[in-house]
Amino acid sequence: MSDEAEQTQREEERLRERFAQQLSQQWGQVREARRRDESVLQIETGPSNFSRAQVPWAFDLAAAWAWRLIVIGAAGYGVFWLLGFFSEIVFPVVIALFIAALTAPLVSLGQRMGIPRKLAAFIVVLGGIAVIALLLTFVTQQVASGAGELSDKVAGGLDEIRNWLKDGPLNVSDSQIDTWIENAQKFVQDQGKELAKHATELGATVSHILAGFFIVLFATYFFLADGHLIWAWVVRIFPRAARTRVDSSGKVAWVSLTQFVRATVLVAGTDALGIMIFAAILKVPLVSAIGVLVFLGAFVPLVGAFVSGTVAVLVALVAHGPIVALIMLGGVVLVQQIEAHVLQPFLMGRFVSVHPLGVILAIAAGILVAGIAGALVAVPLAAALNAVVQHLATYTEVGESPEEASAEDPREPLPEDMAAEAAGQDAGEEGEQ
Repeated sequence: MSDEAEQTQREEERLRERFAQQLSQQWGQVREARRRDESVLQIETGPSNFSRAQVPWAFDLAAAWAWRLIVIGAAGYGVFWLLGFFSEIVFPVVIALFIAALTAPLVSLGQRMGIPRKLAAFIVVLGGIAVIALLLTFVTQQVASGAGELSDKVAGGLDEIRNWLKDGPLNVSDSQIDTWIENAQKFVQDQGKELAKHATELGATVSHILAGFFIVLFATYFFLADGHLIWAWVVRIFPRAARTRVDSSGKVAWVSLTQFVRATVLVAGTDALGIMIFAAILKVPLVSAIGVLVFLGAFVPLVGAFVSGTVAVLVALVAHGPIVALIMLGGVVLVQQIEAHVLQPFLMGRFVSVHPLGVILAIAAGILVAGIAGALVAVPLAAALNAVVQHLATYTEVGESPEEASAEDPREPLPEDMAAEAAGQDAGEEGEQ
């Protein structure tokens, strides 16, 4: 029994040792797994092992220019969108600015005669309204008196065309002519119905025109009466360091705009007078109406006067036939050549000169932005911008004050009724009061 008990005791000891060994081994594995988990939770620190990418200098420069141009383009698009959205206000104000540039010397003349500035501006605006009313009345009377004769000429011309279609080389039958006439009458009737449908839109357009007229009227008065005060307020919007250049640039732009508008009026008057002389010699009816139309059309550069002059050619064709119409066309072309090669270089001068390519691009941009109204204002604005750029380039290079730059500049001096002198005159008037 003792041997069996000893043998049993030794087996139990071996089992205990094996169990203890297995337990120790398993505990070691658990501790090793726990150490691995703790090592994963630890955050390693130290310097970065990445280096900055080396972009070529040309790409870096192109990227810098690209994003800046994108921002400038977006800002410019936003400005043009706002101008288009408020076009019913913007364009009357711009037209008033042109009228003020044209009539500012009259206000200065009134001041030199002892008339207060505000009263002189009111007299100029009221006189302008009276002149326009008289001109429109005269043209209306001329059109009314010549319309009957012209309509008879048109009827006779249509009869001649009808006879030529029948007896000429085409040999058109009466039924075909009647069909064409019926189609033309139906087209006119359809267009009349369309106009009747859009009567409300026409009324809104008329109301917009009236509102624009009053905006032009009041804006012109205040530009003439308080233009220097308005400009001083605009200058104060800019940072202090830029106010001197903004003020001098505005004066240069005003001089350029003034000279451009005055030269354009003289050129338009010369075009209208020349075409009216040819029309009067050829005894073309509606001479006065043709002159007014050519005068207004001449404000559109390059093509305005010629396109409006074709009306005189058409009237001559209806009134006197193709021979007189060809002579009238030659007269229009002759007047345009004199304007392009004599008047424009002499009147515009070097100060407001814009390259013909710049004129064409400005007109195209104006038409794309605002149609005919944009074409009217594009060229004078381009001339003013050109003058400002030249002024700033000279100012930056020389590094002198605007007064010295304007004194040494070979271009024409600034007008006396602008900015500081005008403000000084108003201050003197207030002191007298």
